[in-house]
Amino acid sequence: MKKIKKIKIKVNGNFKSVEFNTTLLKLTKNLKIPVKKVAIELNQEIVDKKLLNKIKLKKNDKIEIVHFIGGG
Repeated sequence: MKKIKKIKIKVNGNFKSVEFNTTLLKLTKNLKIPVKKVAIELNQEIVDKKLLNKIKLKKNDKIEIVHFIGGG
């Protein structure tokens, strides 16, 4: 049986374990986050949403996901 390697990341200030080689897109899907309605920051850099499937998470990455709120 193959052991799945996990890494620890931080999402909005909370530690979370994810599988090694998880992409940002997979993380947002697992967290049920509507990508079109959020801004995503990885290690204090805004992420281009077109690259979510190409960015693989690394140990100790810090992700901040901010929801857009409409107002008037």
